[in-house]
Amino acid sequence: MPALLIAPLLRPVTYVRWLHLLIGLVFAGVVLLVYPGTEGVSTGRALLVGSAVDVPLLCLVALVPAVRRAEGVQARLLLAPEREESIGVAPSASWADRGRTALWLVARVALGTAVGTLTVAALGAAARAAGPPFGPQVLLAPLVLFALLWLVVLAGRLQLALAVRLLGPSAAERLAAAELRAERLLERNRLARELHDSIGHALTVTVLQAGAACEVADPAFRDRALEAIETTGRRALDDLERMLVLLREAPETAATEQPGLDRVEELFAAARAAGSPVDVRLDVRVGELPGVLSREAYRIVQEGVTNALRHAPGAPIGIRGAVADGALALDCRTPRTGGGSGSRKGGGKGLRGIRERAVLLGGECEAGPDGTDWLLRVRLPLRLGR
Repeated sequence: MPALLIAPLLRPVTYVRWLHLLIGLVFAGVVLLVYPGTEGVSTGRALLVGSAVDVPLLCLVALVPAVRRAEGVQARLLLAPEREESIGVAPSASWADRGRTALWLVARVALGTAVGTLTVAALGAAARAAGPPFGPQVLLAPLVLFALLWLVVLAGRLQLALAVRLLGPSAAERLAAAELRAERLLERNRLARELHDSIGHALTVTVLQAGAACEVADPAFRDRALEAIETTGRRALDDLERMLVLLREAPETAATEQPGLDRVEELFAAARAAGSPVDVRLDVRVGELPGVLSREAYRIVQEGVTNALRHAPGAPIGIRGAVADGALALDCRTPRTGGGSGSRKGGGKGLRGIRERAVLLGGECEAGPDGTDWLLRVRLPLRLGR
């Protein structure tokens, strides 16, 4: 029990909050000195007139949007909430924000004035009790200080509660924060898909080329395989660098450099170099596609080719693409093998990534056996909402 009574008095945050409270007294004191002054004015009248001046002045100050930001930053630093985001630091964006800021300023000055006045009175009483003539009243000094410190503890908690209530994020700010968190989550998921598709494709091609180079004795074939490995590796490094640029918060630069369907032939060349014949029929004018659609279509084709190389190495790959009825249709067909893609029921991360890309663009994705083949079919509308 004694520890519960003493522990709050030993916490540094108690004294930091005390400072925050006394700042309110400083404001009220400055106004009081200007008007009505202290000479020939009773304490009660001075407080009454000072309050009549403080409230309108504080309401006028609260109209400035930056005041809310300044009060929020100060409250975070001195009141030390458990979660900093519980106290907003955005400027006032509406009349409701200005109203809550005005209430906060009035409450802060009123509470600070009360605590400051009691602090001065308590310190004076403790000094008188501890001073000469020395007697039994000396024992009152620590009791008065103990009561004062507990008053500061309770007043600091009340001040924090008021700050959370009056300076906390508005409904619009909470919605904006939630949207920002959702955007960041989507961005992380998109980066994960980009890395999976690009690096996964590069590793698949590299492994197949290296394996073929080890088994074939033809020096010319080995040279071609090494050249394909180098080209694929450089392309993967370029994609990795673009992802790092995104992580460094420069999305505009990276977005303009992301590959689109105009570079899809590089994927087919890498697949052919890995020993898989590729039959391509793309009836698509890349320049007429929206940029985001071209980039996402490239990643979808890349993942389709990668899956084909991984699960049916050496088997022919059929790629079909066309624009019809306001949508881009893409098909990737590969013969089914005993342990290949035809045996996959739920699909791995790559197939989930393709579905996510299609859904985000308002399209559809189907994957599964089609006779003796494994078929990946994606339909992406040229415009969202179709």
